[in-house]
Amino acid sequence: NSGVMALLRPLLLDVVPTIQQTAALALGRLANYNDDLAEAVVKGDILPQLVCSLSEQNRFYKKAAAFVLRAVGKHSPELAQAIVQCGGLEMLVICLEDFDPGVKEAAAWALGYIARHNSELSQAVVDAGAVPLLVLCIQEPEIALKRIAASTLSDISKHSPELAQTVVDAGAIAHLAQMILNPDAKLKRQVLSALSQIAKHSVDLAELVVEAEIFPVVLTCLKDSDEYVKKNGATLIREIAKHTPELSQLIVNAGGVAAVIDCIGSCRGTVRLPGIMMLGYVAAHSENLSMAVIISKGIPPLCTCLMEENEDHIKAAAAWALGQVGRHTPEHARAVAVANVLPTLLSMYMDIHSSEDLQTKKALKNILQNCTYLPALEPLLHDAPPNILKHIVGQFSKVLPHDSKARRLFVTTGGLKKVQEIKAEPGSLLQEYINTINNCYPEEIVRY
Repeated sequence: NSGVMALLRPLLLDVVPTIQQTAALALGRLANYNDDLAEAVVKGDILPQLVCSLSEQNRFYKKAAAFVLRAVGKHSPELAQAIVQCGGLEMLVICLEDFDPGVKEAAAWALGYIARHNSELSQAVVDAGAVPLLVLCIQEPEIALKRIAASTLSDISKHSPELAQTVVDAGAIAHLAQMILNPDAKLKRQVLSALSQIAKHSVDLAELVVEAEIFPVVLTCLKDSDEYVKKNGATLIREIAKHTPELSQLIVNAGGVAAVIDCIGSCRGTVRLPGIMMLGYVAAHSENLSMAVIISKGIPPLCTCLMEENEDHIKAAAAWALGQVGRHTPEHARAVAVANVLPTLLSMYMDIHSSEDLQTKKALKNILQNCTYLPALEPLLHDAPPNILKHIVGQFSKVLPHDSKARRLFVTTGGLKKVQEIKAEPGSLLQEYINTINNCYPEEIVRY
C-alpha cells in the first residue's frame, strides 16, 4: 500500500551486491504472502529483470531470485505461466547445474511449484530440460537437495503417463528405489510419493517400479515412526495393487497384505485410508486374492475402521473394501457376516447424515447377494428399508427350500412371522421371494 514494490525494483540493479540480494529477498517474501502481492510483482515487470540478471550474479543473488520465482509461481497456474513466459524456466534449469547445492535446491523448489499446477506447466518444465538434472540432484550428498529434487520429480510425474514416462526414461526409478531405506523421514516421504505418482498411471509403469526391487524393502516403511512415511508407503503399495491380479499376487507373496493390515491396526485417521483402499483393490481382483485378505485376518481391522473413524470418506472406504472382500462367494460373504458388521453397514446406510451412503449401499448389496449365513441376516429383517430388504428376503428364499434345520429355526426365531408382515407390491421381486419362502411351509403354519 505504501508503494514499496516500485521502490524495490530499481534496487535489483544496485551496484552493491548485498542490496540487490536483499531487495530480491524482500520481493520474494512479499510475493510469498498472497496471490495479490505475487500478481503485483508480475505486473511491476520485476520478473524479466530478475531473470536477465540471474546468469551473471553470485550464488546469493541466484538463491534469492529463485525464491522470488517460487513465491510467485506457487499461487496459481496463471502466475506460474507468467514465469514461463518471461523465460524463467531456462534460467532455473541453468541454476540446476550450478556448483552451489543451495542454488540447485532453490531452483528445484521453484520448478516443483510450477510443475505441480497442471500437465501443461509440467510439460514446460520437462521441455526446458529439467528432468535429467533433477535426477542428478537426487544423487547429490546434500539431504535437503535430495528431498526437494524427489518432490519435484513427484510433481512432474503426477499429471499423466507421458510425463511419468519422461521421468522414468531419465533413470529416476533406480535412484529413488535405493533411497527407500534412507534414515531421513522427510526424504523417504518424497521418494515414496514420487514412486507412487509414477506407478499409478499404468500397468507398465507400475511393473517398472516393482522391477526396481522395492519389495520387501518398502514394507519396512509401514512400520515407520513417521505417519507420512507410513501413509505414502501404503499409497505406493495401493497404486501397484490396483492394476492387475498378478501385481496384487506379487504383493501378497512378499507379505504385503499382512504388513498393510498391521499398519491399519497401528494408526488412526487418514493415515489408514490408502491401506484400506489397497485391501479393497486386492480383494476385488479374484476369489483367491480376497481369500488372502481373509486369511491374513484383514476383516477385523476393516470393521474397526468402520466403527472407530469419524470421517465419512474413511468409513465409506472401509465399507467398500468389506464389500469387495465379501462379494465373491457365499464363503467370502460369510467371513464378513460372521464379524457382525452387517448391522453396522445397515445403520450407516440408514443414517441420513451419512454422506457416502452409495458406497455403503453397494457394499451391503455385494455382501448380501452372496450371504447364505442366515443367523447374520436374520436381525436385518427387522430394520432394513424396502430396497435392502428384497436382497435379504431373496437370500432366505434361496436357502430355506434346501435346508430343513434352517426352516425350523426361521419359525422359532420369529423370522417367518416378520416375513408375513412385509407389505410387498403384487408381482414384485420381493413378493416372489416371499411366496417362495411361504411355499416351504405347510399352509396352517403360514396362517398361524
